[in-house]
Amino acid sequence: MEEKRENVYKRTDFCIECRRETKYLLRKKDITKTIRDKDYNFGITVAICTECGEEMSIPGLFDKNVQEIDEQYRAAEGIVTMEDIEKLMKIYKIGKAPLSIALGFGEVTIPRYLEGQVPSKEYSNIIKAALASPAYMKKQLRENRERLTAAAYKKAMTAADRLESLFAVSEEMLRVIAYVFDKLEEVTPLMLQKLLYFIQGIYLALYEKPIFAEDCRAWIHGPVYPEVYDLFRDFKYNPIDDARFALLVGMADKLGDNERKAIELVVNTFGMYGGKVLEKITHNEEPWKNARKGYEDSIPSNELLSKESIRKYYMTVNERYNIETEHGLRDYITDMLG
Repeated sequence: MEEKRENVYKRTDFCIECRRETKYLLRKKDITKTIRDKDYNFGITVAICTECGEEMSIPGLFDKNVQEIDEQYRAAEGIVTMEDIEKLMKIYKIGKAPLSIALGFGEVTIPRYLEGQVPSKEYSNIIKAALASPAYMKKQLRENRERLTAAAYKKAMTAADRLESLFAVSEEMLRVIAYVFDKLEEVTPLMLQKLLYFIQGIYLALYEKPIFAEDCRAWIHGPVYPEVYDLFRDFKYNPIDDARFALLVGMADKLGDNERKAIELVVNTFGMYGGKVLEKITHNEEPWKNARKGYEDSIPSNELLSKESIRKYYMTVNERYNIETEHGLRDYITDMLG
């Protein structure tokens, strides 16, 4: 067995070799373990006595090793985690036993998985499919409707219907939204709409191509992406907090360096302001003003705010303010609010 020289921290405990309290180091160690006639290599944590160099048994370490092996085994075999199952329960607003029934399992199957039992590959794939596709989850719910209570069925189907609207938005847009959620603690629908507009504008100016395909419209309260508006309309002026968006976790990992840079430029500058302030900035910008020509302030419109008009405007802004830097963007914001 090969030991990795990865020291974590020092503590003391009783060493049975030294027969006294000694300091120990926590290190990673590679082991080979056979599970169902197949060998696996796992990295586990061990405690090493600093006096004699032997392994020590310390409180909690065995449980930690069990958890480490479980996580690595699931990853190696592509088996869902307990966190995945909890996410499924959250987004479909369904309990452990009803979820078991909805997926076509026995009533106690999901509760057992949440206690640590490892699912079979077949059942794991069913859980993964339900996580990945609300249409698949709806199919499962319909097939097992007679076994569910009316309340559980209705609640889960309503959640699935709402979840399907999430998939009407492009994956590129969802990645951007996911990263904005990662970076900011509170985001209202109005604030999100304006941040998406600024992100698109800055990305177009810096890289001359859109960061997402959706088109923007010139509504009364500034630029709006209708598909995103439909997703979050229920929150009105309140911060967005919805179980559906647990599915966005990890999506931002697929963003490229340039995409991350543009988003970070926006959230670190425009993201410091509330939705109404951001709305005021967009009302002072040429793309929205030009698209709204001929409309009174209170008259709704659905005029296109073209990507080309946004790109040209922000290229002009870049020439004056150097929007590749946060300092330049802050100067721009100050002037637009002055």
